[in-house]
Amino acid sequence: MSNTKVARVSRLVSVEAKLRAKLEPHHLEVINESHMHAGGSGAETHLKVVVVSKAFEGMSSVRRHQLIYEALAEELGKKPAQGGIHALAITSRTPSEWLVSPGANTSPLCASKATRIA
Repeated sequence: MSNTKVARVSRLVSVEAKLRAKLEPHHLEVINESHMHAGGSGAETHLKVVVVSKAFEGMSSVRRHQLIYEALAEELGKKPAQGGIHALAITSRTPSEWLVSPGANTSPLCASKATRIA
């Protein structure tokens, strides 16, 4: 038996690398929001991405999100226990839109988490 350990790459790091490669963003944030949901803070299953890219020029919100889904197809196609993402909140803007509104959309609490807090 080998004592070699294989380091697991954080989902956050993987997601960031894939979005940088696909969209060459002017600004990029990848935020773990798992603490707001039933899965817990260390899970990295509920993520928010804020992507500001020239690639979005002339695109609808739907098309922008599709580009992000394409970049993260592997993570979105897996169950969380196998390294996948359960939920993805997206803010996608062009650089000029970001100048006017430089902030991410607010993510809601998970329904099961909100019930426990109330």
